[in-house]
Amino acid sequence: MTAVLELIEVGYVYPDGRAGLQRCFLRLRAAARHAILGANGAGKTTLLQHLNALLRPQVGQVFFQGQPIDYRRQGLQRVRQGVGLVFQNPDRQLFSANVYEDVSFGPLNLGLDLHQVRQLVEQALTAVGMAEHVDRPVHELSFGQKKRVCIAGVLAMQPQVLLLDEPMAGLDADMQHELTVLLDGLIDQGVTVVLTSHDVDFAYRWADDIHLLAAGRCIASFPASDLPKHTEALRDAAQPSPIALRLHAALAERGWLAAQTVPRSVEALLATLPPARTGICHPFSSTLSEHPFL
Repeated sequence: MTAVLELIEVGYVYPDGRAGLQRCFLRLRAAARHAILGANGAGKTTLLQHLNALLRPQVGQVFFQGQPIDYRRQGLQRVRQGVGLVFQNPDRQLFSANVYEDVSFGPLNLGLDLHQVRQLVEQALTAVGMAEHVDRPVHELSFGQKKRVCIAGVLAMQPQVLLLDEPMAGLDADMQHELTVLLDGLIDQGVTVVLTSHDVDFAYRWADDIHLLAAGRCIASFPASDLPKHTEALRDAAQPSPIALRLHAALAERGWLAAQTVPRSVEALLATLPPARTGICHPFSSTLSEHPFL
């Protein structure tokens, strides 16, 4: 399948001498869920900023839709319209007085007429569940609401690719679920979603493809369903194995579960267990947290 974005041997060093990326190769297929995992300082944010041309590689090339990125004004406009980036901290991205002004900023800069802009803003805010807040001052919004407005501002540009830097950080469980539903809906519409995360459990159950970063290099890329084959690469990227994977191995070792394809979430794993029989202690008669293999 043709890659919507591709990095070929990209290198970047920050002015203070820190290495951001080192001969990094990455290929992202279109209309898929991509999770990029790595420790702090591995280069995840630097990578995203290369994917939408906020940063320009000092060596190597970045390709968008099969063409090398043109870093002149017109080329940058094409990339940034097609590849939207949502920062981890929404306060770095929101700068207008109210929600409408912020979300409309991008479409207005494309030279669209006011009617088109209003339509795009309405559609984007509706998609993120913020339509009723269109006139609210940005400073009155909660952290989670600010994140939604940031996403709406990117969606109003109608991108083919949505990049999100640690989108689940700072969100409670309900808001994480709502954001996941939103991202899945975008995938269904053909948008490619790429996010960075420290949450290997979320990445394992949600992503189509997982990419592991360490020291500015992508050390492994694979379908998420193949993660059990890449535990060594996980360790090299300073990532733990998902709980579902560890739990499955422990249950199989104790004879409570036959060796089989590993479910990609604890919930899916529990659904494979036989019901407890009368008089026999079920392995999950107590809470998961009480089991030593977790």
